[in-house]
This record gives sequence, C-alpha cells and structure tokens, in this order.
Amino acid sequence: MNLFLIRHGQTDWNLEQRFQGQSDVPLNAAGRKQAAALAERLAAETFDAVYSSDLQRAAETANIICKSEWNSDLHPDPRLREVNFGDWEGLTYEEIKAKHPEALAAWEADIFKYAPPNGETLEGLALRVQAALGELRAKHEGQRIMVVAHGGTLQTLICLALDLPPAMYWQFHLSTASLSELAFYPAGAILNSLNDTSHLPKSAPKKAWNPLSRKTK
Repeated sequence: MNLFLIRHGQTDWNLEQRFQGQSDVPLNAAGRKQAAALAERLAAETFDAVYSSDLQRAAETANIICKSEWNSDLHPDPRLREVNFGDWEGLTYEEIKAKHPEALAAWEADIFKYAPPNGETLEGLALRVQAALGELRAKHEGQRIMVVAHGGTLQTLICLALDLPPAMYWQFHLSTASLSELAFYPAGAILNSLNDTSHLPKSAPKKAWNPLSRKTK
C-alpha cells in the first residue's frame, strides 16, 4: 500500500498559533487556495480511496482535492481527528501558561500519559490512529490511498508506520497543505517523502506552528 498523507490547509487559528485540537475551525481563504494548489498537483494521480478527518478543515481540504480530474470515494473517519486539547482549545501557548501553569508543566513533563484538562493524551491519539491505520492496511493492500488529517495525527501515524515510539511524533514537522508519502512492504514501511510543499506559492509560509511540537516553546 502507498499512503499519501496531507495536512489540512491553513486556518485563522494556525496563523494566530492557537491550540485547535478538535474545535471545528474552518479553512481561511489562504487555506482554500492551498487546497486548490494540492488539487492541481494531484490531478494527474490516481487513488483508490480518500480518507479524511471529519473536522471541517480536513474535510474541506479533501473535498477541494477530490474535485480534481480523478474521482475516488471519500470516507470521513473521526479516528483521524487531531488530539483533543480540552480546555486549552482556542488559547495560545502564552494564554495557557498564564491560566493553567501547573497543568501545562505536567503535560510538558509527560505528554504521552498526561492529558490537558478535559482533553486527551497522546497515548489515546496513538491508539485510535493505530486502529485506523490497521484497518487501512487490511482493506487496501496494494492500493494508493490518500489520508487528509491534522499535524499531530499524521506525525503520530508516521511514527506508528515506522515502528517508532509515538512520543517521537514531534521530530516530524508537517506544514499546512503539505504532502508526504509512506510505502508499506512485508518487511516494514518506507518514508518516501516528508512535508513536500513544492506545489505552494513561494510566498506561502513553509512552516506552520504545531502545538504538539516541543520545539515551539
């Protein structure tokens, strides 16, 4: 199976560096243009199926891409949602630091096992992404599949595919509207490309802030 991983296009919360999580934030105008550029980039490709997070920023990105010249079934899957940041969603890192200093310190000390207030652990994210990935591999052996989702979700998926600990997710950076590719073989998976943004205008930002990355602090 060849798995093509696409992070959703830009949102206003991306620009404002707010924790989005499972808040249903739409694409902004720039994000829709990014998705259209992806559609043009992939118009000559063929895919057997397209899976997407059911949150609108990912689903809208997938729908824009699916209006290109090829036609594939689109499957929304809530297991592909971003990690749930609970009470921190909609806040910037500095706002969280001011309002929840103790909880933030505990989360940063053990992000895999500790959840934000009313949120989800990275372990919980990894479990649902592992279930989704296992189903994809079982159903689509030998096929070309697209997955449109979120930074944390896709970084975790890459770790799982490469048999790396999910806690290493932060070492893979994915920009908005980026394209990455995994190829699966009996002996394991190969990361053929990572964070390709060559389809985006040169003036577009190449990096998108991700609250799951420890490099952002």
